[in-house]
Amino acid sequence: MAPPKKSKKSKKESRKLKKCRSISTVPVQPNAIDSEWWDSFRHRNSPGSSVSHDEAEEFKYFFRASRKTFDYICSLVREDLVSRPPSGLINIEGRLLSVEKQVAIALRRLASGESQVSVGAAFGVGQSTVSQVTWRFIESLEERAKQHLRWPDSGRMEVIKSRLEASFGLPNCCGAIDATHIIMTLPAVQTSDDWCDLENNYSMLLQGVVDHEMRFLDIVTGWPGGMSVSKLLKCSGFYKLCNGGERLNGNVRTLSGGLEIREYILGGIAYPLLPWLITPCESDDLTTPMSTFNAMHEAPRSLAVRAFSQLKGSWRILNKVMWRPDKRKLPSIILVCCLLHNIIIDNGDKLQPDVALSGHHDSGYGEQCCKQVDPLGRKLRENLAEALSAHGKQTSPSK
Repeated sequence: MAPPKKSKKSKKESRKLKKCRSISTVPVQPNAIDSEWWDSFRHRNSPGSSVSHDEAEEFKYFFRASRKTFDYICSLVREDLVSRPPSGLINIEGRLLSVEKQVAIALRRLASGESQVSVGAAFGVGQSTVSQVTWRFIESLEERAKQHLRWPDSGRMEVIKSRLEASFGLPNCCGAIDATHIIMTLPAVQTSDDWCDLENNYSMLLQGVVDHEMRFLDIVTGWPGGMSVSKLLKCSGFYKLCNGGERLNGNVRTLSGGLEIREYILGGIAYPLLPWLITPCESDDLTTPMSTFNAMHEAPRSLAVRAFSQLKGSWRILNKVMWRPDKRKLPSIILVCCLLHNIIIDNGDKLQPDVALSGHHDSGYGEQCCKQVDPLGRKLRENLAEALSAHGKQTSPSK
């Protein structure tokens, strides 16, 4: 007698059973996750290095964040990193990568700027895993950490103004602005004069406004390096909001003598002099008040310069030549580095002093000079210079 034919249902059940058997060889359980990644990474990378033997400092050296801040970053992205299929995210021992190890891989890639091959070797994973993990992390943090980069409300702005005045003597100052170039190589088919800057590098611009703690309050990026800094400003949403009276529109300070000082930020000579953006005085024959103003302008303005040196020094992927980046994805990488910069400040982390770039953040670039002068901006600058000069006379010791 011929054997009975299998029903369609039994064939389907058989396929299900085979499928279950095939995936059961890699159980997705907590004890199958690579949870001891730090000890393994430290063993691979620390011997013979110049890194501190203090484990906490060593951790911060590699990942720019303390353990506490690192755990906070993991908490922001955890849901996204565990909810997506883990295909390919397996180390050489066959264990699934923990969220912590994925975050560590992404942070090390951004902090070191080393190749995906080098970062992979440091963690015992392949190049493709580094690429996949880093991009998943960037996409997640870009969405989950928005609260760390936003324009201050009126209460917070009053704190910023108070701290800046206490430190530098400038009343009603809300921060400082600067811009930097992110240098890259581009395929021949993507090269153009727009992306080629004045130093004959292909680059993308990043503009940032910072507060008294060098925290980014506003950034704009994605624009080609061939633009001038003043044009970048005018293309930004920040410029439109300030011009429209939606930002830097808080309380006007009335100083002794009836001098009125509105809210403003400080910028270098590459920026136009505007009613809300104050630049240094430029003249071959500066008056004493103007010279005094320039001297007092420099220190708070340099907060933005130092912030970019810290940003590029901490997240060195931004300070190395980006190899053929996807120009649509690069702004997300830049934004996430700025978010990480702010997260570290918000969590009170102190970085090693040698992390920041030793030179200027735009080394090799000469500062452009913008000649645009708005009469209202000139008037505000004159009022500031007069107020600072009068204050200096009042506080100077008698002879």
